[in-house]
Amino acid sequence: MFTSKELGKENRNEIKALFKEVFMNAPWNDDWSDEEQLDSYLDELTGEKSSLTVGLFEDGELIGLSMGCIRHWWQGTEYYIFEFCIRADKQGSGRGTAFLGDVIRIAKEKGVTHIFLQTERSAPAYGFYRKNGFEELEGHVSLVKFFDE
Repeated sequence: MFTSKELGKENRNEIKALFKEVFMNAPWNDDWSDEEQLDSYLDELTGEKSSLTVGLFEDGELIGLSMGCIRHWWQGTEYYIFEFCIRADKQGSGRGTAFLGDVIRIAKEKGVTHIFLQTERSAPAYGFYRKNGFEELEGHVSLVKFFDE
């Protein structure tokens, strides 16, 4: 039995456990060993006025997350997804596509007109999003500047 519902700061322990399980392993291999940094990041994604975090539950267990914020943009109200994941052992089963459908439904109920997200072209997530109707923005470039220590 699958259920999707909005989550908040009160769900931090469940969110944190799944987030670490997914993103600290392949293919991402992110280093979230700084617990304070991770807690701050999760607070930003779950505890702000504009936050929208949705969880996918299977038999009461959190197996998927969509975390981001709602922004009022000139093209309409967007849901900017910063993190989207399905637990590794549940991937490839259609759960992600079904969950994305639930996320879209919830976002539309909030007046959202489109979803914006970024991923790496070489990551499996790229194919997932393309399969689910996401398009690359022509002329869009992501840039970063790291500060010297």
